[in-house]
Amino acid sequence: MKKTQTVVACAFIRSEDKVLVAKRADTKSFLPGKYELPGGHLEFGETPENCLKRELREEMHVEITVEMPFHVFTSMQNKGAEHYIEIDYFARLTDSRQKIRLNKEDHSEYNWITEHEVSEYFDADDQEAEAIRHGFKVLKRLKR
Repeated sequence: MKKTQTVVACAFIRSEDKVLVAKRADTKSFLPGKYELPGGHLEFGETPENCLKRELREEMHVEITVEMPFHVFTSMQNKGAEHYIEIDYFARLTDSRQKIRLNKEDHSEYNWITEHEVSEYFDADDQEAEAIRHGFKVLKRLKR
């Protein structure tokens, strides 16, 4: 069995007290219809920051400013043959007036959600939900 390792960078894009989440297109082979922080797979030799800028440009047609990483988690898929590493970064829209235009091959919809709405979009044991909750906690500490 061939084993692979994939690094993914995701953006915690905030606006006031909300974070941007996107619903994966139902046509996706991996986790169709699931909400996630926007982002994607690093290409060989690409930095996580450049990956995020490229992915958000391709998938949502927006420009972002990438800030600091705040969370990392790993998961095993396909009976242990695939190892995913996700690095989550704080980010913001470079221009808050930008209109998000989804690439429908990637996402079917998006929402801005508060910390209290996370459980409406994610299962309780979802690592992405844990990452989002952690992001909100870090932001609260940084505001002190």
